[in-house]
Amino acid sequence: MLVIRLSRSGAKKRPFYHLTVADQRRSRDGRYIERIGFYNPIARGQEERLRVDLERVEYWKDQGAQISDRVSRLLKDSAAA
Repeated sequence: MLVIRLSRSGAKKRPFYHLTVADQRRSRDGRYIERIGFYNPIARGQEERLRVDLERVEYWKDQGAQISDRVSRLLKDSAAA
């Protein structure tokens, strides 16, 4: 099964996450199918906090991909803003 989830990168104590489409059986930071955005939880000032390609999210949802809890909250917050 496919899942849309966060994949962590960045330095120690400075997290940065990529929104990825991956096989559920793969590890969190392992191989993925496509990157569809990013999330920077410690963005300050003019830095971009969240970028998501909503067209690709809809495409993968139509293909049967499940969305993780955290990503669904991020998508809801981005739609409200």
